[in-house]
This record gives sequence, structure tokens and C-alpha cells, in this order.
Amino acid sequence: MLIANVIAMPTVQMTMDAELLAKVDQVARELRTTRSSFTRNALRSALQRHEEAELEARQVAGYRRHPTSPGEFDVPEEDRAWGDEPWNDSE
Repeated sequence: MLIANVIAMPTVQMTMDAELLAKVDQVARELRTTRSSFTRNALRSALQRHEEAELEARQVAGYRRHPTSPGEFDVPEEDRAWGDEPWNDSE
């Protein structure tokens, strides 16, 4: 007997224009998934992009408040990779 592992999720009603809905349905069919699953994944991606943009903005603001000083990230000549290392197989 196969028992499905079902996670209870609230049902959400939303509105969208007919053209967007048709595109969502088309892509969901192409991906062999459901409209709900496709939409959940799209929302997760949008939330992740939003979070990354917020983190980048915080980093920029931090560097504006505390700019780097000249030489702070300089790498000594002997520590630079120039492509002739034995592990480099670009030759």
C-alpha cells in the first residue's frame, strides 16, 4: 500500500491577467508540473532574488559608511596566480 506524504498547505486565491495565466499554464505543462507548484517555485525564486538584493544593498551601504583603505586588499606578488601553475590545465 502506497501512502502519500501530503503536507497541508493553505489555499490562496489570487488574480492575474489572462495572458499571464496562459503563459504560466503553458510553462507548467512543459515542465510537467502543476500551476500551483510552478507558482510556488516562482515565488520562492522571487523571494530569494529580493533577499539577495537587500543583502547587496546592505553591503554597499556598509562600504559607503566604511570605505576600504588603499592597499587593504592588495595581494603580494608571490600569492598571485598567473596561469602557469601545475594545476592549471588551460595550456
